[in-house]
Parts: sequence; structure tokens; C-alpha cells
Amino acid sequence: MNTPGPALWQPEFDIEHRPDGTIVMAQKGVVTPLANSIPERLVHWAKVAPDRIYLGQRDASGEWRTMRYSQVLTQVRQIGAGLLSLGLGPDKPLLVLSGNDIEHALIGLAAQYVGVPYAPISTAYSLVSSDHAKLRDIASLLKPGAVFVADGAAYGKAIAAIASPDLAVIATENLAEGQIDFKTLSRTLDTDTADAAFAKLTPDTVAKYLFTSGSTGSPKAVINTQHMLTSNQDMIADCFRFLADHPPVVCEWAPWNHTAGGNKTFNMVLYNGGTFYIDEGKPTPAGFATSLRNLADVRPTWHFNVPLGYEMLVRALEADADLAKSFFSRMDMMMYAGAGMAQHTWDQLKALSKQATGREVLLVTALGATETGPFALMGTDHQPRSGNVGVPACGVTLKLVPNEGKLEARLKSPSITPGYFGAPQATADALDDEGFYMLGDALRPADPDDLTKGFFFDGRTAENFKLRTGTWVAVGALRAKLVDHFDGLLRDAVIVGEDQPFLGAIVLADMDELRKIAKGDTLAALMQNPDVRTALQTSLNSLAATATGSANKIKRMLVMMDAPSLDKGEVTDKGSINQRAVIRNRPELIQAIYDGGAGVFEAT
Repeated sequence: MNTPGPALWQPEFDIEHRPDGTIVMAQKGVVTPLANSIPERLVHWAKVAPDRIYLGQRDASGEWRTMRYSQVLTQVRQIGAGLLSLGLGPDKPLLVLSGNDIEHALIGLAAQYVGVPYAPISTAYSLVSSDHAKLRDIASLLKPGAVFVADGAAYGKAIAAIASPDLAVIATENLAEGQIDFKTLSRTLDTDTADAAFAKLTPDTVAKYLFTSGSTGSPKAVINTQHMLTSNQDMIADCFRFLADHPPVVCEWAPWNHTAGGNKTFNMVLYNGGTFYIDEGKPTPAGFATSLRNLADVRPTWHFNVPLGYEMLVRALEADADLAKSFFSRMDMMMYAGAGMAQHTWDQLKALSKQATGREVLLVTALGATETGPFALMGTDHQPRSGNVGVPACGVTLKLVPNEGKLEARLKSPSITPGYFGAPQATADALDDEGFYMLGDALRPADPDDLTKGFFFDGRTAENFKLRTGTWVAVGALRAKLVDHFDGLLRDAVIVGEDQPFLGAIVLADMDELRKIAKGDTLAALMQNPDVRTALQTSLNSLAATATGSANKIKRMLVMMDAPSLDKGEVTDKGSINQRAVIRNRPELIQAIYDGGAGVFEAT
């Protein structure tokens, strides 16, 4: 039996069942608004807890460099005045091309403090892309007045790709000629203009532009107003009641150009007077040791990660009992998002937390989007299985519309974006005739007789297709089942078979897991090993044995031998696979699956 956990909401619902099968569901009651803007909370905490550490990051020597709330506010006011002196304003936003660091946090908050929209951009668009096409599209759309980078040299090609006579370039180090030193900007003495601009902020002031992944074309700029962000944080505070007297301590790597890291977690820490330690590690073989060192030092009270990060964390915690005890010692709850979590990872995390602390730390997931703030549906109950995305937050109305045998999710909320910048048709197309934002996701009730038990993600409605027999295939659920069944051997998969007689899959193998079976420096070498091929074949056979019909039986499988392309939209900058883009760009792989032969695995 679990000991009492952190204080959470106890929601009650109004639920309407319409004659056409549509369901409308919303919590009773209202949330308490805490602020009219995100910078308002910085001012609040600088007054209430001026000496509390707000931001932390390791310096070049490996020691923690920290800034307290009062120091951050002072810097934000100075930088904000500096941005205004460069001519930035509502129509001349700030682009941030580099990743998470203290300077990024300061300049982003400063822009918001003085009413300058700020747009954090995926570093992949600058450092990975070979043609900078998406970055040029973004600059052409927003027409920024300035761009900030951590390193003027490292981002030199990206800056050149969007350069214009009116674009100021601000850099922290390795400045090129004509670039503005961030240190100079942050030493502005006259802050009266910044404070005057702060006093003029309204709920409708644009705080930032966040870009969708652009997996099907140019990224869309999602408008984030101050009201959108604060109402979302009010919902979070209503859900996680413990934050009121237990400010969160976070150590996180999730990039701030994504709504999960840049809105949900970053703003949650500030809104509730917490402490944010920037983790410069990542869930990669090269970067995860850094994350483990940071987590051991910080001992966070809240942890967010993608499922891959949790898989790597489980391995480390199982190998180091002291690390496990340290990691879980202050943990209020853990959350994952971005993809489905394998059941074995879910079970291991819960078991490890209980072994380390004597209690089962709450592990949850949620559902939202860049357009929703993102907080929309949240799970807060202990669950026996992964995947329950919970129930709508207070203030969110969930509409479930029958669509090809599934329930398509649509949302109405004060934290829904007012639209896409410069794209009125896309904005109109995103809403139904009742003004609900159409997520494009299907949901399945955990208990059809009691919707308050939450929902499971049931796939992207745009990904589903029919076999030649006319049978609908639920791609999202099948892809999750496939990856989970292979128990770590696969990172992701693309389900194929539209207008074909049977289903196939293009899969991405996890080389680290395959190397536990055999030695090999490359994927090609590993795939030649008979033990590796036997392991994959055995898993495919046992998966096929669980199928109940053609709509969930994967008959053939092919391993993708090269990495999916960011520039071609096959993978988003957060690493998730775009089903449609891979199918569109790689017809030869689909042809190989249906031709059969060398390299293709076939279920027996």
C-alpha cells in the first residue's frame, strides 16, 4: 500500500452524451488566477523570496553557477531595456537559435518583460540542417529585429543564412565583427524604459512564438499570448496542489523551443517559485553521463523526460543503488511525454522507486500540444499500466467526436492559441464549427462506463488508413504495441499497408540493445549477425501470434539502414518519426517489403 503522496486535485465532472455519439466533458469549478503575465511571477518571487536560487548551470570548471530571484530580475530589467534600445518591439521579435543556458533564460524573460515576442528555434535548424531552409522560412515570416546565439562562430552559417541589414546579432562568446556582446547588453543602467514597458503588458500581449515541427512543410508559428501561458499555469497549480507549499526543484534538458520544456516545465518552476537547474546532458550515449551526474547532485523533486531517457535512467539506477536512492529521495512525481513508454520501463521505474524509498513515486503522462499551452489532459492516479493520459484540466472542455470507429479529441480552453502567425487559413482550419481546437488525436476511455478513469492515446487520426480489404488500421496503437513487444530492440516504427493486402513495418533498430546480442560497429554489421536476426525474427513471430486479424498483424518488417532525414521532414527535431513523410520519401522500402526477399523479415 502506498504512503500518502503529494497533494493533488480531486476533480468532479459534467459529462454530456449527445445523440450522434459525441461526448463533451469538463471539470466542475474554476481555477484561481495567480498572474496576468509570466514576468509578473518573476517580480513576485524576487520580492517574496529574493535570495532563493532560481537558475543554475555548470560553468567551465564543472561547478554550479547559480542566480537568485533578485539577481535574475535585475538582469531581466537591464537586458529588456537593451532590447528596446535596439528597436525591438511587438512587430520586431527576438529569435534565439541556441539551446538552453542561463543567458537564453535571461534574454527570453527580458523580451517578455518588455513586450517583445521571443521565438526559441530548434538548434537542429541551425546546426544539423544542411540547407537552413526552415530557418530561412521562419525569419521570412517573423522578420525579427535581433537574433541571439550562445556562440557567434558555431552559429555563423545559420546567421549568414538569415542575415539582413536590419538584423542585430547578439552573442555570448566568439563574437564576429559587428555582433553585440551579451555582457554589454546585460549592463544597461537605465531600466526605466523596461519598467514602463512591463507596466503596459496585457493578457493579450504576445509572449512568444513556438514553431511546430514542420514535418509536413514549413513550420507554423503558434502564437503564445501571456493569457494563454498564465491560464495554463493556473491549471497546473490547480492540478498539482503541492506546488503551493513545495516549490519544484527541476534538473532538465528538454529544449525550450518545445512547449513541454519551454512552457510547461520552465514556466511551472517560475510560476511556483522553484529552482531550475539546466541539464546540459541528453538521453544519448554521449550525453547521458552528464545527466546522471547532474541528477545525483540536484536530487530533483519533479522529473520530466521522454521514454528513451527513462529507459536509459532505469539501466543506470538498476546498476547503482546509491544513485537510485539519491534520485528518488525528494521526488514528488515523474512525468513522461513525447512517445509511448514501454510497459517494462514503467514497471521498473515504479519498482525502483519503492525499493529506494519504501514508497511508489507517482509516474504519469499527459496529452497536449503546442497549440494548447500545452497542459490539457493530465493523469494523476497511480496506474498499473503506462499510457493513461488522464482527464481534462479544470478550465478545459474535452469533446470526443466519433470518427471511423474511434473518438477524435477536440479541446476548448483559455490556453488554446489564438492562432498561427501570418496564417489565417491554417488558424481557421484548426477549429471546428463550435470553436474547438482539433488535436488530430484519437482517445480511448480506460473504462467506457466511467470516463473519469481517464483515456489512452488511440493514434493520430491522419495516420490511419485502410487495407485493400477495406479494414481500418489504427496506426498509433499498433506502432506502440510493435515497439513495446520488441522490448527495447526497436526505437520506433512506420506502419505501411495502405491499399495493400497485409501490413508491413519499416523499423528503426536500437543499436545499443542490438550490441547486447552481438558485436558490431555499424548497423549493417549487426544486421548480418545471425543472433541479431534470430532475435528480431523471434519477436516478429511472437507479435504476429497475438494478432486477432489483418488490421493488427504485421506480416513483414524491414530495418531502415540509414537515419531518417530532418530536412525531409522524416523526423522532428525532438526525434519522433513522421509516418507520412517516411512513406512519401521512401517508396523503395515499401516496395521491398511487398516484394519480399533479402533483408525482409516475414512472420511465420
